[in-house]
Amino acid sequence: MTAHPTGAWMVQQARNLVMDLGERIAGLRFVIHDRDPLFTSAFREAFTAEGQRIITTLPRTPRMNAICERLIGTLRRELLDRILILNEHHLARVFQEYLIHYNGHRPHQFRHQRPPDIATHSTRDVTDLNDLRSIRRKPVVAGTISEYRHAA
Repeated sequence: MTAHPTGAWMVQQARNLVMDLGERIAGLRFVIHDRDPLFTSAFREAFTAEGQRIITTLPRTPRMNAICERLIGTLRRELLDRILILNEHHLARVFQEYLIHYNGHRPHQFRHQRPPDIATHSTRDVTDLNDLRSIRRKPVVAGTISEYRHAA
């Protein structure tokens, strides 16, 4: 994140994302963005080189960005409304910790109440009520969110 983004900064972020995704980018089909002038042709080229289709939202159609707006609402409700952000460094640290929680533990309706990073999430069938006593709470993101896991 930055306080003053530029077109060159956005291009570098696109390149970093493509590199971080690695082979997983093949599972994606679209890159959707609004008409901000920061999304330059070099930004688009970073994704089209990987076979992604670029979709630019229509002007004055806020519902076209519904998924992004839903994520922003989730961030506000679950995180930003509950914690006082002190500065940019603090915001980056809080977002990084929330990202780990969001992808590794938080249930998602679209994924049948499983987190996106299912490989790190152990599955355990709770059939005995005594198993419920082995559940442990772990506070995350400065204690604003709790994760629950079975004790080892």
